[in-house]
Amino acid sequence: METPHPTAGWEQVGERFYRKTQLYTAIFDQDLDLDDYIVAGAPYGGAIALYRDESKIVAFRANRPSKPSIDIHSCAGKLLRSIKWDQGPIKGLGWSEDEKLLVITVDGTVRCYYGLQDDFTQFSLGNGAEEFGVKSCRFYDTGLVALLSNNTLISVSSYEEPRPKLLASPPEGDVHSWSLIPPNYTLSRSVEVLLSIGQTVYVVDATECEDRFLDIGPFTRISVSPNGRFAALYTDTGNAHVITSDFQTRLSEHDSKSKIPPKYLEWCGNDAVVIAWEDEVHVIGPGAAAAEFFYDGRIHIIPDTDGVRVISNSVCDFIQKVPDVTEEVFGFGTDSPASILLDAVQQLEMQSPKADDEIQLIRPSLVEAVDTCVNAAGHEFSIHWQKQLLKAASFGKSVLDIYNSDEFVEMCETLRVLNAVRFFEVGLPLSYEQYQRLSPAGLLSRLLNRHEYLLALRVAGYLRLPTDKIYVHWACVKVRIGSEDDDTICRMVVEKLSGKPGISFEAIARAAYDEGRGRLATELLNHEPRAGRQVPLLLSMEEDELALDKAVESGDTDLMHFVLHHLKHKLPLAAFFRVINTRPTATALVEASARHGGSDGDGEDTVLLKDLFYQDDRRVDGADVFVREALRQPDGRTAADKLALAARLLSDGARETAPDLAALREAAALLRAQEALDRDLTDSFAGLSVNETVFKLVRLGYHGRAKKIQSEFKVPEKVAWWIRLQALVAKRDWNEIEDISKQRKSPIGWEPFYNLVLQAGNPRLASVFIPKCAGLEPGQAVAMYEKCGMRVRAAEEAAKARDADALARLLEAAGRDTVEGREIERIGKAAVKR
Repeated sequence: METPHPTAGWEQVGERFYRKTQLYTAIFDQDLDLDDYIVAGAPYGGAIALYRDESKIVAFRANRPSKPSIDIHSCAGKLLRSIKWDQGPIKGLGWSEDEKLLVITVDGTVRCYYGLQDDFTQFSLGNGAEEFGVKSCRFYDTGLVALLSNNTLISVSSYEEPRPKLLASPPEGDVHSWSLIPPNYTLSRSVEVLLSIGQTVYVVDATECEDRFLDIGPFTRISVSPNGRFAALYTDTGNAHVITSDFQTRLSEHDSKSKIPPKYLEWCGNDAVVIAWEDEVHVIGPGAAAAEFFYDGRIHIIPDTDGVRVISNSVCDFIQKVPDVTEEVFGFGTDSPASILLDAVQQLEMQSPKADDEIQLIRPSLVEAVDTCVNAAGHEFSIHWQKQLLKAASFGKSVLDIYNSDEFVEMCETLRVLNAVRFFEVGLPLSYEQYQRLSPAGLLSRLLNRHEYLLALRVAGYLRLPTDKIYVHWACVKVRIGSEDDDTICRMVVEKLSGKPGISFEAIARAAYDEGRGRLATELLNHEPRAGRQVPLLLSMEEDELALDKAVESGDTDLMHFVLHHLKHKLPLAAFFRVINTRPTATALVEASARHGGSDGDGEDTVLLKDLFYQDDRRVDGADVFVREALRQPDGRTAADKLALAARLLSDGARETAPDLAALREAAALLRAQEALDRDLTDSFAGLSVNETVFKLVRLGYHGRAKKIQSEFKVPEKVAWWIRLQALVAKRDWNEIEDISKQRKSPIGWEPFYNLVLQAGNPRLASVFIPKCAGLEPGQAVAMYEKCGMRVRAAEEAAKARDADALARLLEAAGRDTVEGREIERIGKAAVKR
């Protein structure tokens, strides 16, 4: 059968062409009436979900299953999975970009089926969804928006971590149609919802609802382009309007001349709108130009990033704008270098001398022609024309002296992969642009969902991608559904996976454990080299001591902390200590954790520490815990009791504990003294050190009691003088300080008196101490008097030191015409005469 020319399926829409490519035939059984089904397709040529529309009455058929189900098919019609459904009416059926099936019920329950299997995660929309009921849903790459019967909008931005949030409240009224703009394409980075209410459209986001003040509604269909820049609106009069998504510019208007409302209004890429009825598809381009495609039976439209898939019982077609490079090669009347190069290779196959003439004709543009043929090959679905274009590119580059063939080789690899996955038994009809967006890793993930392991391995090997995930996925499925006994399955998995890099036996063991095959899980886990992957599963399998041993062997302290935390909360304390007693590393970690991570708010788990030290007969460490507890007590009596307990632990100790006993006795004596002070005086002394106690007593005026404490606790004289000075300054007891200034000697010198009194704001008293300061540097007394504001006294000191510069500075600061200035000038003249 002769391969048709690529332009055979082209239709002109304005200045551009659109093509319809037949991907598969004989999709569904003819007795399956697609009109009775809700159809949802995953992006990037993904799976198709069918669920019988419960709002339609259908005739009874004996061979139809009695229980409803969601049937998942490939684009070629192959049944991949049938999910039994008994959870109530479905109000939303959609897909995520990574081929997770989303099912939303009327009460707001969302099920997320992953891996094209029965496995699912579930969450609720909340926010009144159960009370008012879900009316309909719209989906985008990673999230969804649900419309409730009371016009409330609930948004979920991530299926991995669903946090349903209310959007702004739209006005009351019937919602004729609605659509959304994904957050990736909005300025606010929040999903925006377009609601047709009344004659106009409201745009709703997380914070506000804005009326766009249209007067041509109501709109029975609204659709937003894949890039979020344009919106298509269809009125009940049959007119389709295309506007910018900010509603600032009207781009075109098309009259469909149909009184029957369409079933679909979707975008074909970002340049044309598809309007579809039951068996008819119109492609509307710029300037209201249109092309029409007709079908024999009921169709469904599945939009994709660069076109739309058309699904009927008999065919699966793909409608898209003809790529620029394809039009450059095959376009009507084209004389581009690429089209001439393609004709040249055809002439070469016929051994015509025209081939050389055509090559010479385009020789200046030969590199461009080769690149165009390579790119055009990628956009072709026909293997025949792929080969012809690559032959043309190969012929062209063989004539060139220098040409980088990397893109040619890469395109050959890509086409081999695309042709393999487009095969009807696989049913992934990816276009070249969709493949670029999906990525090779995403394609491998879809092959694994379909259990196409051999093809996935070949694709990964061909594209030089890691294969560990493929083997692990195969093994997980094997341990779940394998009918062999545990030993046989373990041996098969280990033989197949041993020696292969990056294999995670933990994932396989977890799959076995989830399936209820605990013994198989344990055997598989022995082959996992990474303790961080072994330990969590061992804990969940109740293999606690084995998990702790694995964590200790790994040397990973975080992992050991994780296991110990688990065991401490699970086991009685005695059993916990028995487990860690024979493991010194674990014991050390428990102690460190108890010292710095207490749950009682003080940063220390004292109960655990006491029990641990008692268990190990560590008296000094146990006493240390009591001491720290005593320091935190609010009253002296309790603190003294704690110190007594600490002393009791040390009383039977060896000679090296004697200093500790002495310190404890002194601390107890201080507590008793402070308790007596608290009893006799109005202020509290609890928790203060000896020095702080003396300071407070002096400040309060109890000098006798302060001296008694100083004597009892042998406070050094210098320390005592410092404390007394600081307390008197803090008290502002200038008379007492002045009395002290009359003494002949001070153990700490007189400069501290000067500094502290001056800082406290009494320069007059501070100046009293300047003459008593011994060993001052030359000029220091001048500066000290100057700080006290006594320039005349400073001048006298400067005169004594014969410091003319200081005198001049002081004179300038005081001013010559002032009394102080004239006195300083007199002192200066007298100094000069001397």
